[in-house]
Amino acid sequence: MATKTRQRSDFGGTADDVEAAFYEALQHGDLESLMACWADDEEVFCVHPGGPRLVGTDAIRGAFEQMFGNGAIHATPARVRKVEALGSSVHNVLERIEVLTAEGPKLAFVLATNVYHRTAQGWRMVAHHASPGTVQEPSDMHDAPQLLH
Repeated sequence: MATKTRQRSDFGGTADDVEAAFYEALQHGDLESLMACWADDEEVFCVHPGGPRLVGTDAIRGAFEQMFGNGAIHATPARVRKVEALGSSVHNVLERIEVLTAEGPKLAFVLATNVYHRTAQGWRMVAHHASPGTVQEPSDMHDAPQLLH
């Protein structure tokens, strides 16, 4: 099934819109839509699980092009935590990734941090950093409540 290429202006007005477009592009193996999520800036960076730091849109495009050569990436974002400011938004996302194994489909879990900046073209991704995957869903740890004696 052909996927319509998303134009940079189609995102709407929030970092959440760009994040939704990013994960949709991953799930469809749509390189052009995925790259439309990134800022047009040579300082953007991406780190895939266990991989090197990719700097610039050409390096990022090449890595995703190679990954999509093996098919789409069935990653679904969950448990998003956000820190937002006027011109930036940082999202920490639990990615649930369907992996095809000899025993059939299995779930893997990756913690990713996505950073978005408001640019002249609207909100765009400037960084994606993903941890190595695990077979068990990681839990959140919170600060312990302070007790007074």
